[in-house]
Amino acid sequence: MYCISKKLEISAAHSLQLSYESKCSRMHGHNWQIEIFLVSRDKLNEDGMVEDFTHIKKAIHSKMDHANLNEIFDFNPTAENIGKWIVEQFDACYKVNIQESFGNTATVIDENKIKGIEFIVK
Repeated sequence: MYCISKKLEISAAHSLQLSYESKCSRMHGHNWQIEIFLVSRDKLNEDGMVEDFTHIKKAIHSKMDHANLNEIFDFNPTAENIGKWIVEQFDACYKVNIQESFGNTATVIDENKIKGIEFIVK
């Protein structure tokens, strides 16, 4: 089994559509810390990788870095929803940690991608 992770940072702004009053409903920005986890049971791509680290960074940065997330996504850009979107971008991605600010981290795990794989998800 092969497991890789990629850490990256993006700067992006968003406002949240919430069912309650919150300062987060106003436009504001974060320096998001993102860690992306990918796994392959027994095979690597033709280049000998689960996924090229550069491709992972480019896929996220080209869409999100220095962007207004409300303008690029058709969903409420919460950390949880952004994490779900990232998991969906890579077939081998099963987990994303996305920290919008110190102490505020969302973890998204796609259990369907790790069914039958025996390892501890940390």
